[in-house]
Amino acid sequence: MSKKDLSERDICTKFITPALVKAGWDIATQIREEFPLTAGRIIVRGKMHKRAENKRADYVLFYKPNMPIAVIEAKDNNRTIADGMQQALGYAAMLEVPFVFSSNGDGFLFHNTIALDGKLEKEIALDDFPSPAQLWNEWKSHRGIDPAREEIINQDYYSGGTDKTPRYYQLLAINKTTEAIANGQNRILLVMATGTGKTFTAFQIIWRLWKSKAKKRILFLADRNILVDQTMTNDFKPFGSAMTKIQKRQTNKSYAIYLSLYQAVSGTEEEQNIYKNFSPGFFDLVIVDECHQGSAKVYGGNGNLRVTDRLCNWCREITVFRLYERLHVFNDPATAFASWIKGYLLKFYRKFGFMVPGVVPQVNSDGAIIPEASQ
Repeated sequence: MSKKDLSERDICTKFITPALVKAGWDIATQIREEFPLTAGRIIVRGKMHKRAENKRADYVLFYKPNMPIAVIEAKDNNRTIADGMQQALGYAAMLEVPFVFSSNGDGFLFHNTIALDGKLEKEIALDDFPSPAQLWNEWKSHRGIDPAREEIINQDYYSGGTDKTPRYYQLLAINKTTEAIANGQNRILLVMATGTGKTFTAFQIIWRLWKSKAKKRILFLADRNILVDQTMTNDFKPFGSAMTKIQKRQTNKSYAIYLSLYQAVSGTEEEQNIYKNFSPGFFDLVIVDECHQGSAKVYGGNGNLRVTDRLCNWCREITVFRLYERLHVFNDPATAFASWIKGYLLKFYRKFGFMVPGVVPQVNSDGAIIPEASQ
C-alpha cells in the first residue's frame, strides 16, 4: 500500500510515533495522542443548547507527567508537511508551549518560538526529531532556571496511582504558580470560575511545594465550615496526618498543613486574633480561597477581605496566593497584589464554553486592580 493511501491515524502509527520513540520519548509517560483540550463551546438557542466541535491535539509531548513541552499536528500524506502547522500553533498557544511540529509522515516542520538563531521554522527528517532532554534544556535556558529552581519546578504531581490528567488550564495554573514561587514571587493571584477546580488546583500547588521542601508550613483559609471540611476529606485527603483544622481557637504547632475559617483565626476583637499566636515566620505559604463578601455581616464592609488583609500584613514576606471566584468586590487598590499570574478572561470563557466570572479584573503596572476597568 502506498503512503498516499494511508489515513492520518496510519501515518501516526507507522511514522510519527516510531520517530518519537526512536528520539527517546517514552510512549507511556511522555507521549499523549489525541490529547483533549476542550469539550467544545456551549451554544445556547432559546431553551436548547449544544456543544460545538471539541478541540484535541494529535500529540502533546510531556517532559514529565503534567508538564507539556511540545505539540504535534499530523496530516495524511496527501497534504504537505506544513498543512497542520496553523492548527498546531493554536493548540500550542492554549498550552503555552514553545515547540510546535506538523507532519505528513515524510518528516517534520519544526516551529521553535524561542529559537536563538532567529529561525522560527525549519524542516527536519523523521530521524532528527529532538529528544526530551534537548527540548527541556533549551526551554530551561530560555527561562533562566537554575538547578535549585528546577528541583521545585520538576516536582511530581500527586497521582494517587491513577492516570488522571488535570484540565489544560489547571496545568497552566499549577505549573505557572509553582514556577513563580520558585522564582521568588510572593504575591500571586489566580482567577478561576465556579466549577473549574480551584481546590484541586490549590492542592497540587501545595503538594509540589511541600514535597520539594520549598514550603514547609502552609495555611489554607476559607469562609465556610463546609468548604474546609470538604477540602480535608476530598482533595486534601492525601496530606493525612500532616494536616489539621484550626478550631475552637486552639493552636497546635506540630502540623505542616493547616486549614481554617477566617473567623477561626481573626475577628473584630483583639482576643479573637489567634493568628498572632503563630510567629510571623511560622507559615511560609498562605492560600486564601473564596475571598469575597461572604462574611460581610460578621466583619462589616468587605468582610473576608479585611481579615485576610490583616493576615497578609502579619505574614509580610511569606508567599501568599489567593483564589478568587467573584471579583466585583475588589474595588480597593490596597487589596491588589504585586503579581498577576493568570486571569481567565471573559473572551476566553465564552470562546471555549467554560463558566464565566461576573467581572474580570484589570490591573495596572504595579499590580493594583483598576476599579473602573474591571468590567
